[in-house]
Amino acid sequence: MNAPESRESRNPLEARTVPRLTSLSHGGGCGCKIAPHILSEILKNSSNLPGFNLPKELLVGIETADDAAVYLLNDEQALIATTDFFMPIVDDPYDFGRIAATNAISDVYAMGGTPIMALGLVGMPINVLPLETIGAILRGGQDVCRDAGIPIAGGHTIDSVEPIYGLVVLGLVHPSRVKKNSGAKVGDVLVLSKPLGVGILSAALKKEILPPEGYAQMIAVTTQLNKPGIDLARLDGVHALTDITGFGLAGHALELARGAKLKIQIQLEKLPLLPGVLALAEAGVVTGASGRNWASYGDEVSLPADTTPAYQALLCDPQTSGGLLVACAPEVEAEVLACFKRQGFAQACTVGRVLEGSGLEVL
Repeated sequence: MNAPESRESRNPLEARTVPRLTSLSHGGGCGCKIAPHILSEILKNSSNLPGFNLPKELLVGIETADDAAVYLLNDEQALIATTDFFMPIVDDPYDFGRIAATNAISDVYAMGGTPIMALGLVGMPINVLPLETIGAILRGGQDVCRDAGIPIAGGHTIDSVEPIYGLVVLGLVHPSRVKKNSGAKVGDVLVLSKPLGVGILSAALKKEILPPEGYAQMIAVTTQLNKPGIDLARLDGVHALTDITGFGLAGHALELARGAKLKIQIQLEKLPLLPGVLALAEAGVVTGASGRNWASYGDEVSLPADTTPAYQALLCDPQTSGGLLVACAPEVEAEVLACFKRQGFAQACTVGRVLEGSGLEVL
């Protein structure tokens, strides 16, 4: 399944070799994200300028590092706005486009909304990649948007050194159904919809040691749209929602904890994992981003004394187009799990709970 180092372009008008997409980027997928502690410093020095009052219609901004911005339009509608883009995590251009688009749309679902439209964000090394390769990336994104029921209505392109693709996505939600990442309550249970390990599989792919079945599993999980978020928004017992992406499960669980000013407790043995990722992690096949993530927030995480480096890496593993993490009342836990199972999220399971306190505790 791994692409060769180079191949001849099939376009007779472009008699040049085509490099592997991943060879053109210094990082791939959500592993490209700026480390949490560095991002925090950047935002500290660039946001909330003195003298500027945020409009009351802005229901969700950057206060709790939520998944998208939400702006009140009227009593029945609020607009969700988000953007996400990154460099290749795989070498197949069509798969890269699909993964990037699925990841970008996920933020709307994570707010409980329904996507309505997207804009493409495209940066490509025009003198390096054939036009057919770039076209395949865009076609992958278009096909995912078609599955989500939305058009790509425009966008912006630049000639860049590294290939970059993503979307701006707009969605709608009833103002009373906005699901922030800060609404968790004491006693809530935590449900995770997708298995972990995408970053580790991507590291194996880059090292050319990922078997075909591992690649197929990676593509299946990263191109699965988080549509259950729409139905979860209608459940009063769902108090908080977020998607797991570049900061790993631990990082995004901490965002829930900080937003609610409570403690998140996760049981390690309950975490769903993609096949083969634990063995890869134990062999040292991990991303650099997992180490940067731990350096950013590890002092807020309590781990058992016998936690292995492999499991620590899994907790911090950057999930490109990862699953939804739901904080819900115990009375609706079964309904939440059933919602995921009905829509094809076979490994959705309860992984923890919300307690008094602060930070993240792993058992």
